[in-house]
Amino acid sequence: MTEIVRILGANWCPDCIRAKQFLSDQRVPYLFFDVDRDLNAKQEALERNGGKLVIPVIEFPNGALLVEPDNAEIAKVLELKIEASKPQYDLVVVGAGPAGLTTGIYASREGIDTLLLDKGALGGQAGATERVDNYPGFPGGIGGEALATLYVDHARDSGVEMLSGVAVTAIRRNGRMVDVETDQGACYRAKAVVVATGSTYRRLGVPGESDLIGSGIHFCATCDGPFYRGAKNLVVVGGGNSGLEEGVFLSRFAERITIIQDLEELTASKILKNRVQNDSRFEILTSTKVLRFIGEEGKLRGVEVERRGEVSAIVTDGVFVFIGLTPNSGFLNGSLELDASGFISTSAAFATSLPGVFAAGDVRSGSTKQIAASVGEGAAVLLTVRDYLASIAA
Repeated sequence: MTEIVRILGANWCPDCIRAKQFLSDQRVPYLFFDVDRDLNAKQEALERNGGKLVIPVIEFPNGALLVEPDNAEIAKVLELKIEASKPQYDLVVVGAGPAGLTTGIYASREGIDTLLLDKGALGGQAGATERVDNYPGFPGGIGGEALATLYVDHARDSGVEMLSGVAVTAIRRNGRMVDVETDQGACYRAKAVVVATGSTYRRLGVPGESDLIGSGIHFCATCDGPFYRGAKNLVVVGGGNSGLEEGVFLSRFAERITIIQDLEELTASKILKNRVQNDSRFEILTSTKVLRFIGEEGKLRGVEVERRGEVSAIVTDGVFVFIGLTPNSGFLNGSLELDASGFISTSAAFATSLPGVFAAGDVRSGSTKQIAASVGEGAAVLLTVRDYLASIAA
């Protein structure tokens, strides 16, 4: 029996990519075996399917084996709760990161019947952060996963109903109520909705990137860094706080870390800049632009860059991209007003353009994209929701 989730698949297989993404979203570690490059993996896949090459084949530590599963089947094996206890709530919160969980905790204290939904793991992006050093109450810092766990435990102890692995596909006004539709085919009706879906790391959009995501290109060092233990060189694209923080984490596993920044100077805090600049394991390349990713047989081999007019290639085992955030607002499909960058536009009271729907945290236009601020917005938006519920009940 395997001790870790094993995936037999191929980099060109959409179902394999989806399965890997779902497991990553749930922060479930896995090993991926490419049947196009690993003859043993191909033979195993054939044997599992009676001589037919059907992928992905996913083997779990508990002995479960799935072939071409959808996300619901994977969620069932992982024992994720993906169905709510009832069809209607006072409040549905979409997103279970710091903002959403805080909203749920405050709602529970107010006696507001609340359901939290998140397509990823409970705790949000905070749980995939190596360390948080600027959160009040933890002068020595705290691991992101530990902090996220505290949020989730607090919400659970408060009696908040939460579903992970459930993606919301649409939010629609339905008379005096709001319908929240999910990828599981469910529709939950609520008097009010808070959208707190956060944001995700932005991609470079250069040739080779899409083909190599998960096969050498990553956006979460804490998720994928341990797979590069003993690597000769890892590349981090981005010279801000996130890039340097993740670079420091990756230095646990690789002999050398190359930081690429397209600006003339690193934009991270002085403390972080001093830390990497005084560490001989780090090479810092400013005024450097990534032109393309070099792949061979579905695996990353290097990065082609341009620095001050000169084009060269950097040989690397893996690349981690940290160049900013994209709001997780695509599922709204025009139902709410967004700003030019796709963040949700709100009033000073967190109200969106759709009556009964509010927004908080990183997905909201004008938010500061800090954990402490997201927690504050989660508390503040609930006070607005409380007043709104009282107004429609009058």
